[in-house]
Amino acid sequence: MRILLTGSTGQVGNALLSTLQRLDHNEIIAPQRAQMDLSNPDQVRQLIQDIKPDLIINPAAYTAVDKAEAEANLAQTINGDIPSIMAEEIKKIGGALIHYSTDYVFDGSKHAEDGSLIAYTEEDQTAPINVYGKTKLAGEQAIIASNCNHLILRTSWVYSTFGKNFLLTMLRLANEREELKIVNDQWGAPTWAGWIAQATTDIVSQWQTASMSQDWWKEYGGTYNFTSGGTTNWCGFAQEIMRQADVKRLLKKNAPVVLGIPSTDYPTPAKRPVNSILSSDKLRDKFGIQPPAWQDALAACLEPINN
Repeated sequence: MRILLTGSTGQVGNALLSTLQRLDHNEIIAPQRAQMDLSNPDQVRQLIQDIKPDLIINPAAYTAVDKAEAEANLAQTINGDIPSIMAEEIKKIGGALIHYSTDYVFDGSKHAEDGSLIAYTEEDQTAPINVYGKTKLAGEQAIIASNCNHLILRTSWVYSTFGKNFLLTMLRLANEREELKIVNDQWGAPTWAGWIAQATTDIVSQWQTASMSQDWWKEYGGTYNFTSGGTTNWCGFAQEIMRQADVKRLLKKNAPVVLGIPSTDYPTPAKRPVNSILSSDKLRDKFGIQPPAWQDALAACLEPINN
């Protein structure tokens, strides 16, 4: 099987480059930006036509949430237009597309009568509240409208020991400061890029086991929530990072005190949803994949640092 993997220099793409290589009988093509510039739709279309992949896996995205407010056109090109082109071209080939989306397609207002937060399911109404979320939703809608074989995997709060992310920022600040103030009124599930890659590879393996059947997509294709298990807020995530890093002796000094603050004390150009909790029941029921608790995934992510 010929796999076209985008974004191999990003967190999820980098992890996928490793996990996909564990599968047998695959040719993985992971072009660099010079060969596949996602701000250049014509180049992307031509590359797909030249490669003729059986499967496109697209973790690449414009992910600078705040910057997107001022660069809406570029964000739309990368997050909305490019997935549309991928879907159009892969349908012509008769292949399939695995595309990653985000919790930010929701407005974060879902709650019970008592005010407690309720996890979003795949059937809930989308209503993004920032440019990033709107452009990611545009990509989802274009893929669905194309009627190509596809999986849309919605994840949240992605981190790893590669690239730029909340985990690495916290580990850096831990060695620089005595106290950290982190937002505590936005809720979700931190999700390790390594788990995303392994779970995706498991799904690809299931398709291969089914002899890459077109009928397989009728049964399993569609949109799935794709996050770790459990719920926390950004302050809770930071506190757990400090706790685990301290236990594993990854810090150069004592861990800083982590204090929670409301998001109003840390204004940003883009609004963030209060509730980013996604139910992964459909993922478990369809593919037999049980997401790890977010604390366990964090421990697995940090383990190689300690060796």
